Amino acid sequence: MPIASTPVSIFDIAGSAMTAQSQRMNVTASNLANADSTVGPDGLPYRARQVVFETAAAAGHDVGGVRVARVVEDPSPLRRVHDPKNPAADADGYVDLPNVNVVEEMVNMISASRSYQANVEVLNTAKTLMLKTLSVGQ
Repeated sequence: MPIASTPVSIFDIAGSAMTAQSQRMNVTASNLANADSTVGPDGLPYRARQVVFETAAAAGHDVGGVRVARVVEDPSPLRRVHDPKNPAADADGYVDLPNVNVVEEMVNMISASRSYQANVEVLNTAKTLMLKTLSVGQ
């Protein structure tokens, strides 16, 4: 059976992981960019978002790649800071800031980056093994 017609190939699995991790990095970058914004386009403080993954197995297979099931808002409470000079402050001088934890977001970004790099290595190793297999008969 040719590799291209295999329903679950290593290239499909690694490619799906790279796509999912890329989306995770985009969400993390969005969280970091809005870490100090006081008001979003809807007039409310930004809420951190997290990516939820799920298995993307082909029909009839137990194994497969991964895909982003959904992006959910972090339900943790907003940061409340006393800053009476801020134009977004309420009558008591408090400002609601996004619930983005910069340290956690940096860990998420490093984890997504490392996972992406690992999948690139999987692709390169699979390609090298296939080329070596083709050269065995020569």
